[in-house]
Amino acid sequence: MLAMEKDFDAKLMIQGNASNGGNVQRSKSFAFRAPQENFTIQDFELGKIYGVGSYSKVVRAKKKDTGIVYALKIMDKKFITKENKTAYVKLERIVLDQLDHPGVVRLFFTFQDTFSLYMALESCEGGELFDQITRKGCLSEDEARFYTAEVVDALEYIHSMGLIHRDIKPENLLLTTDGHIKIADFGSVKPMVDSRITVLPNAASDDKACTFVGTAAYVPPEVLNSSPATFGNDLWALGCTLYQMLSGTSPFKDASEWLIFQKIVARDIKFPSYFSEQARDLIDHLLDLDPSKRPGAGAEGYASLKSHPFFKGVDWNNIRSQTPPRLALEAGSHSNENDDGSESSWNPSHIGDGTSRQNDGNAGSASTSEGSHHITRLASIDSFDSKWQQFLEPGESVLMISMVKKLQKLTSKKVQLILTNKPKLIYVDPSKLIVKGNIIWSDNPVDLSVQVTSPSHFKICTPKKIASFEDAKQRAWQWKKAIEVLQNR
Repeated sequence: MLAMEKDFDAKLMIQGNASNGGNVQRSKSFAFRAPQENFTIQDFELGKIYGVGSYSKVVRAKKKDTGIVYALKIMDKKFITKENKTAYVKLERIVLDQLDHPGVVRLFFTFQDTFSLYMALESCEGGELFDQITRKGCLSEDEARFYTAEVVDALEYIHSMGLIHRDIKPENLLLTTDGHIKIADFGSVKPMVDSRITVLPNAASDDKACTFVGTAAYVPPEVLNSSPATFGNDLWALGCTLYQMLSGTSPFKDASEWLIFQKIVARDIKFPSYFSEQARDLIDHLLDLDPSKRPGAGAEGYASLKSHPFFKGVDWNNIRSQTPPRLALEAGSHSNENDDGSESSWNPSHIGDGTSRQNDGNAGSASTSEGSHHITRLASIDSFDSKWQQFLEPGESVLMISMVKKLQKLTSKKVQLILTNKPKLIYVDPSKLIVKGNIIWSDNPVDLSVQVTSPSHFKICTPKKIASFEDAKQRAWQWKKAIEVLQNR
């Protein structure tokens, strides 16, 4: 039915010529540690949604016969095929299969059905580090030191394997039940030329070493300037994450991606007065504009990072045996055991063979609220591209921008949708660089409103017309919020 191989892993065994940058180790066959099983989705009790990505969702899933709980990553085959993401999915599967470290989430097995691919990952019941920062407002320096040290320990291992994670951020740092850190989400991973990971011919990351991936607020300046990926990319993101632990917000936070990127390339950082001298110095060095000068990336390797005064007292040889900080529970929650019945629970009628599919692969996302937009990957730097500046007047800046599909009755066409602070709302033909339409602005929600029908689909409504859009990056709620915030300014 779909242009996706019957066997999730079968094509990984096929000899091919796809490249992944230089002389990365390759093999025509591969014995997987995490097997492909003949399970079905009906073998699991599905609970709350942990996170939502551009082509996947991660759900709490309890195996009915064993009672073991997994974090089940459910990936939409149709979207993967349509967006040419097959090689990325395979690379993530292969990398996770070969990584073995207490600070990295483990892959246990995979399976599939007609519509979806499934990866059963280690369930981290403590949630995201992002949630701990949010619930506590910010972390104490001792708490931040503990979490940062565990991330450093895991990153040292990942880098020693010749891999760049490329999406280190608090949302991808998960906590076990007792509060230890595990790095998750290897969907953006990049093997280096001398990687110790076996990379199969038809499983590859981007061929362009400088391709932008990751999340806007944590992207290093060299990536925005199209320099090749290095281990320093992850160390910059580590600096941003430590800053966020201590302050409650990222160092380059602003109203739009465009403004965030401007701050990053200008290295516009303001340190709160309550940061200790040691914390400020470490962050300052991790956010060095020269990737090779960041602690952990230079000739001394991780020794220079681990010996920094901020980590005084850390026992690097027994780091996982230390007592973690006390976890702050979600308001009104006493245990994770009842998550299966929460309002955010997955609706099993939307997935698996023989069931109805809705909204073209976006079914089950109705429970995704605007409050969860922080987990959506921002995989575009369109707002940093100077070519869009020709559509702005002096002093005008971009607040929100996306490459979207403008939907009509029988056709759809890709356009660049742009919201500015004027305010102005236009859509541009990205190939001809001409304005194709202007949506008349109004501060009155009666005359201008946004209706969200799914994380990917939204309508901008005015008295004279309704314009329908599809955003593959699932930022429909962000569009609605951005327009409403501007209306209420």
